[in-house]
Amino acid sequence: MAVKFEKVADGDYMLDVTGYVCPHPQMYTKKVMGKLESGDVLTLLFDNPSSGESIIAMCDAEGNELFERTEQGGTSQWKIRKA
Repeated sequence: MAVKFEKVADGDYMLDVTGYVCPHPQMYTKKVMGKLESGDVLTLLFDNPSSGESIIAMCDAEGNELFERTEQGGTSQWKIRKA
């Protein structure tokens, strides 16, 4: 189990933190969001339901837009646009 972060296209990134429990998904998400430019989109994959609340709170506090949420087979896929 390893954190996977990659650039998918210009301004489009993917972070996979499946298999990690709180507070790790939020910590990795915050670290990655700090590296992105305004308007960049992060696709976040995680499978720890309790991480969702803290990620939502972090997005609200930092002004980032959580604009898409899907669930499939116990894994959440969220898209976050950097403010």
